[in-house]
Amino acid sequence: MKIALVIPGRFHGFDLARALLARGHDVTVFTNYPRWATRRFGLPDDRVRSFATHGALTRLAARLPGTWMTRRLEAPFHRLLGRWAERALRGERWDVIHGWSGVSEELLRSPRVVRGATVLMRGSAHILEQSRLLEDEEARARTPLDRPSPWMIARELREYELADRIMVLSTFSLESFTRRGVPRERLAMVPLGVEVSAFRPSAAVLADRRRRILGGGRLRALYVGAVSLRKGALDFAEAIERLEGTPIDFTFVGPILPEAREVVNRLRGRAAFAGKLPQRDLPRQYWSADLFVFPTIEDGFPTVLAQAKAAGLPIVTTRHGAGVDIVRDGRDGWLVPVRDGRALAARLAALATDRVGLADMAQAVAATFQPRDWSDVAREFDTVCSELTGGRRTEGRDV
Repeated sequence: MKIALVIPGRFHGFDLARALLARGHDVTVFTNYPRWATRRFGLPDDRVRSFATHGALTRLAARLPGTWMTRRLEAPFHRLLGRWAERALRGERWDVIHGWSGVSEELLRSPRVVRGATVLMRGSAHILEQSRLLEDEEARARTPLDRPSPWMIARELREYELADRIMVLSTFSLESFTRRGVPRERLAMVPLGVEVSAFRPSAAVLADRRRRILGGGRLRALYVGAVSLRKGALDFAEAIERLEGTPIDFTFVGPILPEAREVVNRLRGRAAFAGKLPQRDLPRQYWSADLFVFPTIEDGFPTVLAQAKAAGLPIVTTRHGAGVDIVRDGRDGWLVPVRDGRALAARLAALATDRVGLADMAQAVAATFQPRDWSDVAREFDTVCSELTGGRRTEGRDV
């Protein structure tokens, strides 16, 4: 198939593009990343059309203090990328256009872009569900959060109506759409993959982990991702405070968002904060841990869960991400209620006590993990697109 991927940045789109190219599809990536950057992710130059000026301006705007300026720039920046993509896709026939939500309205409306089917990528929950969850968290924390603006909500709702299919990444996201009245037949769920080989631990790492857990010393609990209220920082902090005196060390790897600085200050001396690390350094963080904790409040598909499972770690997380898709509750991890620091603390305290159970679970995770890589994602994406196009293929490039 002749496929266009329209991506505001990178997200998982570059991984998907490489896997689709490997399946023999004619794929072109439209992005605001410069070509020198896309080369680092294995994309040939002739498969990339870049609006690098937009990317540079977006990065500059993100450095502006406060949110009022970025709110003022949100509409013109998203429209600018959408209009560029709409113009760039003219003059060719496309079997499938796969565009990210927020930048696809111009494409979806255009009578001058010839396409067989449109698949909209929504990386998070339905935008109204996402907005509600973040608004509730904002009220609970009594601090402003970065949440969807009324302008973006209205734009994405129009995109939902215009697309042939809406692609989501997890059961949680899919259910958020059906709760909002979107028919199930208009939705496609395709969870993401992970570069398994980079995170798989050696036999020596697994043996060391088992010895640590059974040795009765302090457990090593790991969190990877932005430290933010959206990811459950308030509940994590409450749990850590309740666990005072429990033999567990907590390590957070990832940038600290301004909204969470007060929470982080509460935890100084109780947890270690490593900051943002290069991707190449992440496997060692997972290998040195005994369990992974991720009490997120709203997520589409946090890839850190797949990375943790590939690294053989039992996972403690919520249902508000990919928890039900990655964790089999009580078998290779545990699902705790969202916004419940007490329940999270209780689960972690039980793990600190039941060392044999935790060690056996860690061993089972490593032994039974079935890797889902990007070839699996591309195959499922291929199936969705084939159903939409009826197996038709475009011949030639000119309209």
